[in-house]
Amino acid sequence: MLKCKYFLILAFLANSAVFAIPKEEKNALLDLYHSTNGSNWITSWQITAPISTWEGVLIENNHVVGISLFNNNLSGTIPASIGTFKKLKVLNLAFNSLNGQIPENLYTLENLITLRLGKNNLSGAIPSTIEGLLHLSFLDLFDNKFTGEIPASIGSLKELKVLSFSDNKFEGELPASLSNLKKLERLELANNNLKGEFPNTIATISTLKSLVIAENSFSNKFPRSILAMPNLEVLQIQRNNFDIAYLENIALTESKVVVFDYDRSNTLLLERDFKSIFPNKETRTAKTKFEDYE
Repeated sequence: MLKCKYFLILAFLANSAVFAIPKEEKNALLDLYHSTNGSNWITSWQITAPISTWEGVLIENNHVVGISLFNNNLSGTIPASIGTFKKLKVLNLAFNSLNGQIPENLYTLENLITLRLGKNNLSGAIPSTIEGLLHLSFLDLFDNKFTGEIPASIGSLKELKVLSFSDNKFEGELPASLSNLKKLERLELANNNLKGEFPNTIATISTLKSLVIAENSFSNKFPRSILAMPNLEVLQIQRNNFDIAYLENIALTESKVVVFDYDRSNTLLLERDFKSIFPNKETRTAKTKFEDYE
């Protein structure tokens, strides 16, 4: 009987050790809870219970590697201690009511693969130190209040597949370094204050499937080389200042995209079946799939 109890105690201790994260990481989780009004979350944490039971917290090798609190009624600010999670791969706080700026030390999380902060009330500029997110594949900041120019250092994020900055207040011209993102599949910059000529070097990103830059102040002739990109399926450039006569002249001969929205068009639907892109015939906005990156 004593031997049986001994083995049960060992098993309990071994199981507990699996989730024994460093004290500073636990404290940082508590900071996040208190800073974002955790008691009012839709699914809250029982902070006296084992961390392994806390909603959206993923632990591997005794470190927090994932925090996913999507659409969970978070409010308040992201605490500076978020930079404590050096092993973090996924941070998903999208579709909440967070405000304030992104803490500077978040950009030191070089293991981060997915950063989802879209659909909040975050503000401020994106600093050049964003280049510290070396392994980032998915960057979602859409529908916030970010301002300033898109930093040239964003071209250092060579693993990036999705860049979603739509519905903010970004301004200025696009950095030429965007063409360095050779794995990019989606570039979404709609409804900002961006201006200047749209860089024709974007056409060198052969993996690009969706380019959405509607409702900005881009001008002059839209690059015809982009219309012929091999994998481009969705192109939305309406409500800019492009030369429309030029576009209409080259659209049918150059374009291989499925959906091509531009001013004075009724949306050109070319070559392939577009039903999978438009889930609702009443909408002119391409379907956005974020669930694969939660």
